[in-house]
Amino acid sequence: MHRRAFLGFRATAVSWLWTGNNCSCSRRCSSKPGTPQPRLVRIGCASGFWGDTAAAVPQMLYGGKLDFLVFDYLSEITMSLLARAKAKSPDLGYIPDFVSIAMAPYIKDIRRKGVRVISNAGGMNPLGCAAALHQVARNANVDLKIAVITGDDLMGELNTTIKEENGKLFPENVQSMNVYLGATPISRALDQGADIVVIGRCVDSSLVLGPLIHSFGWTRDEFSLLAAGSLAGHLIECGAQCTGGIFTDWHTVPNWH
Repeated sequence: MHRRAFLGFRATAVSWLWTGNNCSCSRRCSSKPGTPQPRLVRIGCASGFWGDTAAAVPQMLYGGKLDFLVFDYLSEITMSLLARAKAKSPDLGYIPDFVSIAMAPYIKDIRRKGVRVISNAGGMNPLGCAAALHQVARNANVDLKIAVITGDDLMGELNTTIKEENGKLFPENVQSMNVYLGATPISRALDQGADIVVIGRCVDSSLVLGPLIHSFGWTRDEFSLLAAGSLAGHLIECGAQCTGGIFTDWHTVPNWH
């Protein structure tokens, strides 16, 4: 039997701005004395942008021995597209490919392997994205706990928000206004047992930093560890780029094929 479970997290402000596909961390990564023996946490990133290759999910799911699988879809232009989609229909505004292409075909194996998923595919409509995921899980008769993190959408405060540089109100034709959320609500969702965490606009690296905080119990004042986790997040999220994806002289590399 499928159990519908949503954990709602509203982050009314960005907790941190630790601005941090496959990373392994074999250190304990904690400065506290008397910590357990070193353990391994494997995090894979299957998407660096909306339209990234669909082959990444099966490659990592079946070959990566992952603990966490994260997806980053959002950019400024993507948020604009999602805002327009939501304006046309309130049920839209999230990344449909995440639900239909990345999750639906593999939902049973994701559950069977115990891989936990974190994604900003919620875009302009995290609740809508979670509802669509719930339907996918229900159709597959899979029991999953889905956490939804909201609070990045500030359109409801548009009329009272003042531009700092000139003290004037925003123009009436503003279509979207979002803040970047951090890793704190993601780690809290995982702490409370979420199998899938859906968030809207967030710091790219928080998709990785959140699971690391959850796994290793880092505290808010362990700045070096948080910085290391943020760095890992940046490298994983931009894995294609940092491994040569934007190298223009690829044809000069021996045996590149």
